[in-house]
Amino acid sequence: MTDLLVIGAGPYGLSVAREALRRGLSVSVVGRPMSFWREHMPAGMYLRSGPDWHLDPAEELTLREFLAGDEPDPLPIERFLSYADWFAAEAGIEVEEGEVMRLEPGFVATLADGGTISARAVVAAPGIARFSVVPDWGAGVGEHTCDLVDFAGMDGARVLIVGGRQSAYEWAALIGEAGAERVDVVHRHAEPRFDRVSWAFVEPHIEATLSTPGWWRKLPAAERDAIGRRFWEVGRLTLEHWLAPRLARLPVHRHARAEVVAVAGGDITLSTGIKLHADRIVFACGYRSDIARVPYLPSISTSDGFPDLDPAFGTSVPGLYIPGFPATRDFGPFFGFVRGAVPAARIIVRDMMRA
Repeated sequence: MTDLLVIGAGPYGLSVAREALRRGLSVSVVGRPMSFWREHMPAGMYLRSGPDWHLDPAEELTLREFLAGDEPDPLPIERFLSYADWFAAEAGIEVEEGEVMRLEPGFVATLADGGTISARAVVAAPGIARFSVVPDWGAGVGEHTCDLVDFAGMDGARVLIVGGRQSAYEWAALIGEAGAERVDVVHRHAEPRFDRVSWAFVEPHIEATLSTPGWWRKLPAAERDAIGRRFWEVGRLTLEHWLAPRLARLPVHRHARAEVVAVAGGDITLSTGIKLHADRIVFACGYRSDIARVPYLPSISTSDGFPDLDPAFGTSVPGLYIPGFPATRDFGPFFGFVRGAVPAARIIVRDMMRA
């Protein structure tokens, strides 16, 4: 029996595995290493984060250590994937490439190949692709950005992108650069601005989470709302400065404060009265937690699609922890990003060591 089974080998899974191994626990990791990043993010994509966001709770195997002074701005996804591979190798994290089909009481995990793993505790770090959002009218007529990573068929196409955040405009740039005849980006909010942004405002919130158990939930609603607005302004309504010159060279047309009201084949009508034609429709509508979409999990307490978590990311099943995107309701929006992986790992393993 292993001390800890980690289901998922993305940033959160790898960080937890590193911290547990460092604390002398035995660890089994099951999943495909960085699978969401490899399979649901396109080549040529750049990250919004810089070299200060890394995976190591020990602050040793950092991204800066890996880059060794060569710190591109912006950071290509390929460099971060290389870092993740290096990090896992240096940390001695072995990943069993498989899929957990069922997690039974007493923490016996059954894998797709019929094998089983028994563990004293489990960290479930499901990939965010399970939680992609498509509007009701979009079922069967398009694809989410996380499912569109190959733009080879876009040459000469007319493409409609629904959504106005970073992914919408970055996919617009990549699709335009792949030779699309026209790309229309439609979203309900105002035109975003393109500027260099700083995520430094997140750091005090991370420190507060580490020092005060349950910090986010203890905040008055007005303070949580204020932090959420700041996060929205910096991370959602302000897009990366390096996108603007790329978009300016491409046939990308923006439709702010608009939404799709009718679709008939490839003919699209917007709420502004504008009519468009699209050969492809792409949904950049983000993600919404729906923990029921994770099929291997046992029955746990949930609210509005989120797992009900204690101050250590523990679920209603003792010994079962869920960090990452599904934890954002109870820990704050920054725990849906790589920056949350290190503090989540520290909190979870600290709790395990107390048990």
